[in-house]
Amino acid sequence: MVQTADLQAVSAELSPPLRLAAAYAPAASRTAWVGFLALDERLGRVAQRGGEPMLAQLRLAWWRDRLGESPDRWPVGEPLLALLRAWHAELPALAALVDGWEATLADPAEVNSSALADARIGAMLALGRLIGAPDPPDPIRAAASRWVTAGLGPRVRLSRAMRPLAILAELGDGRRGLAGWLRIVRLGLLGR
Repeated sequence: MVQTADLQAVSAELSPPLRLAAAYAPAASRTAWVGFLALDERLGRVAQRGGEPMLAQLRLAWWRDRLGESPDRWPVGEPLLALLRAWHAELPALAALVDGWEATLADPAEVNSSALADARIGAMLALGRLIGAPDPPDPIRAAASRWVTAGLGPRVRLSRAMRPLAILAELGDGRRGLAGWLRIVRLGLLGR
């Protein structure tokens, strides 16, 4: 069982756009959403930090090792790992996310590399299965693709369970202003 304190601690670490997307997750799936978003953001910080690539590889290897073993063997006291226990059935998708971020180490400008994009899309599909979203895979894939390509591609309508992904896809295009923020709020509240 996830402690409220763990969920709050990990949520507080999210960047404001990710926190906004997570706020629209249904209560029953918020742990899975926050866990995914926090892991993706943390892996991104490790990979994009600069400095010695070998240190980044070691940090990423630690995450890959954790995600490759049973959650029963995970260390206690890491709030993000506590949230990721909800992913038990879909941990391979998170391990692929580690590999995707590792692919960016050779060239940090390749944040949207195909390996990372494929891993993020795969993780979104796994998240949809994990939370029992009624959406078929194609709309989830299209929205996730729009998210990882900074708003390129068509808008798709998603269920309430996948609304945080719709928010991420809309945030990805980078066009703001009052009309853009109102669209995001409307999307979050009404799903369209």
